Amino acid sequence: MAKFVLHNTRIFAGAADLTGYSNKIELSSEREEKDVTAFNPAEGQAGWKEVIGGLASTKISGEGQWEAGDPSRVDNESWSGLGAIGAWTICPTAASPGGLAYFTNALRTSYELGGKPGDVAPWKADASGTWPLVRGVSVHGPGTARTATGSAPGVQAVPVPAGKQLYAALHVLSIAGTATPSLTVTVESDDAAGFASPTTRLSFASATAVGSQILRSATTNADTYYRVSYTISGTSPSFLFMVSVGVA
Repeated sequence: MAKFVLHNTRIFAGAADLTGYSNKIELSSEREEKDVTAFNPAEGQAGWKEVIGGLASTKISGEGQWEAGDPSRVDNESWSGLGAIGAWTICPTAASPGGLAYFTNALRTSYELGGKPGDVAPWKADASGTWPLVRGVSVHGPGTARTATGSAPGVQAVPVPAGKQLYAALHVLSIAGTATPSLTVTVESDDAAGFASPTTRLSFASATAVGSQILRSATTNADTYYRVSYTISGTSPSFLFMVSVGVA
């Protein structure tokens, strides 16, 4: 990816697509520095401090323009999610399949709103990761409404080696229809783009309301293509949802 100017960064928090209501997002990850300097240093280490990595942490901070009125708006999601843990996904350039995505399971730690007379009503929110920060790819973008059972095209990703886990995050952003529309999403992998013999790797719980889910599996595999399949039921159902996968 070449140098670029931030202008189409996609931000998903729980059931909300915050892209159209935000103008700043910061994502940081760090690991504690632990001093293990000894009286009897290793050869060549004399006179030098020695450290190892401790616990890792992730912080998310966003802000933008305040709106409320339904579960997809920033006020509804931030207020109901304050003190709760849910999926966050940030795509630096776009959320289309194959695009870079960073995601984690995070605790919503703060929510601020309001300002001075004449201000565009602002919001600020912070979250702290409680799972690893995963660098992966989008496998299903939020721009295509799904109305019937099917599968999305495959996306090239990376295999899951020993000691690592496969992660996936699902954001269900809108639901329409009657007779309790339901969406069940699974993540499949294969060793080729054609998905002649797909293997189910992760299965999300059936979704009948907007919201988010995040899953992981420690099962190793050498497959390099991933896709989502979805089972949809109800009367005149329609779902907008976003899914990302990655290895950490």
